[in-house]
Amino acid sequence: MRDAGGTRGELLLSYPFKIGRALPISFDNILSANDAMIEPPRPVDEIARLSSLHALGILDTRAEERFDRITRMTQRLFDVEISLISLVDADRQWLKSKQGIAACETSRDISFCGHAILGDEVLIVEDARADARFADNPLVTSEPHIRFYAGCPIHSPDGYRIGTLCLIDRKPRCLSDEDRHTLVDCAKLVENEILLSTQATVDELTQVANRRGFNLVARHVLPLCQRNQTRVELAFFDLDGFKEVNDEFGHAYGDDVLKLFARLLTECFRSADVVARIGGDEFVVLMLGSDPKSDAALRRLENRAAAENSEIAGRLAWSAGRVEFDSERLAKDCDVVFLAMPATFWSLPATCWTTLANGVTRGSACPSSPWIRSRHRPVG
Repeated sequence: MRDAGGTRGELLLSYPFKIGRALPISFDNILSANDAMIEPPRPVDEIARLSSLHALGILDTRAEERFDRITRMTQRLFDVEISLISLVDADRQWLKSKQGIAACETSRDISFCGHAILGDEVLIVEDARADARFADNPLVTSEPHIRFYAGCPIHSPDGYRIGTLCLIDRKPRCLSDEDRHTLVDCAKLVENEILLSTQATVDELTQVANRRGFNLVARHVLPLCQRNQTRVELAFFDLDGFKEVNDEFGHAYGDDVLKLFARLLTECFRSADVVARIGGDEFVVLMLGSDPKSDAALRRLENRAAAENSEIAGRLAWSAGRVEFDSERLAKDCDVVFLAMPATFWSLPATCWTTLANGVTRGSACPSSPWIRSRHRPVG
């Protein structure tokens, strides 16, 4: 990598500190940017992106050598002042790994990485003072006086752009095509490490979130819903007769039933909804948004299951319930509410049920409970 002027950057000669030392930066006294600065817009998949990020359980965790090794390597490899692994949260960018800087996070509104996650290509800013998006950014006009920035988006295992591996310097620079490809390769190393981390939050059999992963999402997402007054719905599913299926056909057959049902849930609900397996034959779906559309998703689920042409689908039966919750209540005690509520749901009186001719049993909310529940039985 070369300076924008074409000569090799000699950072040790240009700056009064050594590469690798923590730059004494404080963001407490940064002034607000004026109207000329362009704040990064939110991606169109923001809700799903944040759910994917929070499901990883990586935010606000301690430094890890496996990530620090990558930022040290890129700092030396590209001969830059600063190298970061930045994760873009709802209102901040948080630094999972950092070299050459002391800060742990900054506001998302002034972040360069907030712009970088808008596309899949490496974002290169050769001279921030000459770029209208950043010329008056407080990170440019004040410490750390950013001039050069290169950020490669980092993807979560399910494909969302959750942050960047980025390079920063105090002098203008250019990035060659070869350097760009190298940065992309280094970003893939970060993605591989993140993928390893997901093993603790993803159900190995069905590849949807497990109970721990579900709770991690809830803890982060529900306060945002409370602040933004966003509706939250929870759907709970229990596979009927699953023990009998295991006993009669064996556990491998039962595993296929679980995998089929998990696939149907992910196909029938929206990509922004959080699907999880929280028990042996119990699944939940957390739905966020002004109109969660749970009725339409449940109908799609019934239709897709009926259209599946397989012996396993013919034995697939479930009971389901859904409820709209007060986000403030959820934010205070999401574990207890999400994982204890289903027991309350299944104790509803039989008067809540209405049986339909096609084998589907639907109910309306009982006076004693906010839950609405339904059953699906294979026809035939």
